[in-house]
Amino acid sequence: MASDFLAIGDLSRATDTKVETIRYYERIGLLPEPGRTAGNYRAYGQDHLARLSFIRRSRDLGFSIEQVRELLGLADQKDRSCEAVDAIAKQHRDEVDRKIADLMSLRRELDNMVNQCQHGTVADCRIIEALSPVG
Repeated sequence: MASDFLAIGDLSRATDTKVETIRYYERIGLLPEPGRTAGNYRAYGQDHLARLSFIRRSRDLGFSIEQVRELLGLADQKDRSCEAVDAIAKQHRDEVDRKIADLMSLRRELDNMVNQCQHGTVADCRIIEALSPVG
């Protein structure tokens, strides 16, 4: 294989992405299928590396597969206004804010349960009582 191409294992290591995930991204159209070597091995180029790195970073930041698909489509249109990209990022930020609010509410509820603990026996445990189904 030519040195300017990467095998799937090399691409996997370079991006810290499982081989199965790379194949999945190919199947769903996020990552274009690579060419093949004379031995019929996948031969990934620098464009694949850059695109997969973009996908990984986007996924690490919590963007959904559909949002990543939209961002990739926009990234391929270099002359286009970035308003659509901004809108996707703002929508995702709003989702993150909602999740943070939910987690903070959950934290308060757990704090209340822990603070009610009187360190007695399990039979009198307020945490167990709060987690038990109403019967």
